[in-house]
Amino acid sequence: MAASYNICLDVGGTKVLGAIFNEKNEIIYRLKKRSKSGGDTSADVEKVIISVVEEMIRDSGIDRSKLKAIASCAPGVIDQERGVVLFAPNLPWKDYDMASSMRKKFGVPFFVGNDVNLGVYGEYHYGAAKGYKNIVGFFVGTGMGGGLVLNGSLFTGNQFKAAEYGHMILDPEGPLCNCGQRGCLEAFSSKQGMTAYIRQQITRGRKTMMEEAIQDGVFRSKKLKRALEAGDQVAVEAVDRACHWLAVATGNMINTISPDLILFGGGVMEAVGDIFLQKILAEVDRYCLPAIRSSVEIKLASLGDDSILYGDLAMIKGL
Repeated sequence: MAASYNICLDVGGTKVLGAIFNEKNEIIYRLKKRSKSGGDTSADVEKVIISVVEEMIRDSGIDRSKLKAIASCAPGVIDQERGVVLFAPNLPWKDYDMASSMRKKFGVPFFVGNDVNLGVYGEYHYGAAKGYKNIVGFFVGTGMGGGLVLNGSLFTGNQFKAAEYGHMILDPEGPLCNCGQRGCLEAFSSKQGMTAYIRQQITRGRKTMMEEAIQDGVFRSKKLKRALEAGDQVAVEAVDRACHWLAVATGNMINTISPDLILFGGGVMEAVGDIFLQKILAEVDRYCLPAIRSSVEIKLASLGDDSILYGDLAMIKGL
C-alpha cells in the first residue's frame, strides 16, 4: 500500500493540537501550540492553525503530495456541510468560513465539525464507547461540550446544531456564561466556571493554591490536580460545585435519552477524572428515574487528548 497521510486538528479555547495519521490509523507525529484566543481575531487563530499544519508537515518529513485530507474540530455551532463556524463562545469566530480558507491554503479536502461531537465519535469508533449504540458525552475543558451517538450514528440535529447541552440552563439566576445566558452547565462546571468561582472566593479574602494558576485566565488541569491532592479548600469547593451540576445534568440526560453509556472526557477529566467521576456517581441517582438509571453505564473516555483527533479521522473516512 502506498503511503498516505491525514492531518487531524483539535482547536480549543486555549490550544491547537495536531496529529498526522498514517494509512494504518496510527499517529506518527503530533504538535501542540497555544491558540492565543483571548481578544484575538479569527485571522490570528487561523495563523496558529496554519502554522501547526505547516510545521508538522515540515518536521515530520512526510511527502506533502501524499497528504489526503485535513480535518478539524471547533468549539461551538458548526455548519458541517459548508465548513462554516457559525458561533464559537470561547474563540473569536462568528460565521467563519474555515473550510474555504484551509482548502485554499493547502489544496486538499478539509472537514470541520463540533469538537465534542467528534470527541464522542472518536471514542465510539476507536475508544471507550466502542460497542455501545446510544452514547451521551460530556467533555469538560475550557468550556463544556456535548456529543450524542443515537442508534449507532452521530446525531447532529437540524443544521448540525444539536447536543449543545453544555448550555442547558440549570439555574436562570446563576452565573453569566460566555454564550450570553445565565446558569448554563458550562458556567458552573467547565474550567471557566470553576475559575470564576475561585476568583470570586479570592476577592472575598480566602487563600488558595489556585490564585497564581488563574492569574492569566483559566487554570491548567494539572494545577487543579495538585491543589486537590493538597486538600485546598477553595479548589475542593469549586470541584464539588462543578460535580453537583454535572450530576444534575447527567440525570436529566439519562431521563431524556435513556442511553447505554454516559461518557466523560476532556482535559479536566483526563487530569482528575477519577475524582470527578466518584463525586458525580455519588449524586446522580437523585436526579433520574431508577428504572432508567439501572441500564446506563457511566465511565471516562479512554483516548485522552486524542479523542477528537480520532473523531476527525472518522469524519475523513466517512464512518
